[in-house]
Amino acid sequence: MKTIYVDNNATTRVAPEVVEEMTPYFSELYGNPSSMHFFGGQVQKKVEEARERVAALIGARPQEIIFTSCGTESDNAAIFSALQVAPEKRHVLTTRVEHPAVKNLVAQLKREGYRVSELPVDRHGLISMEEVSRAMTEDTAIVSVMWANNETGVLFPVEEIATLAKSRGVIFHTDAVQAVGKIPVNMAESQIDMLSLSGHKLHAPKGIGVLYVRRGTRFAPFVIGGHQEEGRRGGTENVPYIIGLGKACELAASNLEEKNLRVKSLRDKLENGLLKMIENSIINGDREQRLPNTSSISFEYVEGESILLKLSDKGICASSGSACTSGSLEPSHVLRAMGVPFTAAHGSIRFSLSSYNTEEEIDYILEVMPPIIEQLREISPFWKGAAARSCSAS
Repeated sequence: MKTIYVDNNATTRVAPEVVEEMTPYFSELYGNPSSMHFFGGQVQKKVEEARERVAALIGARPQEIIFTSCGTESDNAAIFSALQVAPEKRHVLTTRVEHPAVKNLVAQLKREGYRVSELPVDRHGLISMEEVSRAMTEDTAIVSVMWANNETGVLFPVEEIATLAKSRGVIFHTDAVQAVGKIPVNMAESQIDMLSLSGHKLHAPKGIGVLYVRRGTRFAPFVIGGHQEEGRRGGTENVPYIIGLGKACELAASNLEEKNLRVKSLRDKLENGLLKMIENSIINGDREQRLPNTSSISFEYVEGESILLKLSDKGICASSGSACTSGSLEPSHVLRAMGVPFTAAHGSIRFSLSSYNTEEEIDYILEVMPPIIEQLREISPFWKGAAARSCSAS
């Protein structure tokens, strides 16, 4: 059975070009980049080349790039740093729809006595700049707002928020894990102080990430150890993965707009087809201000977990907008924050595409999805109840 993978916001295929460039550094060129001899020196040169490639993708200086283990470490490092460099400030400002890497961290900070404000979103998943402005105070140590939501793909006005934070002397951080490699990002034209990205979201391996720290931003290391990363992140460099990330960033930078137009076209075909063929289906999130690859669709009166299992039987790998796969019957915190009705939020599916997807794959999904939803609704007590109410109303 052929695998159709449309769960690229969860992780991506490692590009063949990335694997090829990484391979020698597992066996042939295995030197420690911190060593003084030539064998380590040639590895150090390749690490710095990767740093330059990452910097080029996001419009940064190479010296502003810190290699980490993942996006979660980068998020934690940014927030903890802001709290350490300004210990007199006890307020953290974020949103209700952040990734758990930020959401669970600020919940822990709240238990430790910090004041945490989580900005609400409207039914389209958008935040209000007026509310951002009102929530930011002299006691705010850091504002952390994701660039793009991992479930809905909705984009937030991070450039505008960063400018506001700058004017008030507040550090601004964005979790850009879902944005980098999918939309243009240019730190040279931005006021963003810190930015997180993760390699496995843009066709590099799992286990490598980056924290961008703007030159001049005060920074306290999260991982204490040796002199690596100019003393900003201790630990021997994960050389093959750093090199792989550099290559992935180079690939992402090439024809970014052209690739995204193609992916968006496939996304729109899938989305419009499903909405047309399946009644009581709705898009979650703003349809304009979002990533080109992401579609979150709710199919009312069915469970997302059941849909995923049926899709998996057909070789289709997607993800659910609800947390039922982890044993919870509650819809995701993102959809609840948006006010999506329970009957819809619980049947939410996220399709997230990449440049490796094809039109034939989209056609196949459109072929198998309507019968799956019909079958599940036939055995759903919620659907039967809704149908009965509809008949009595008419």
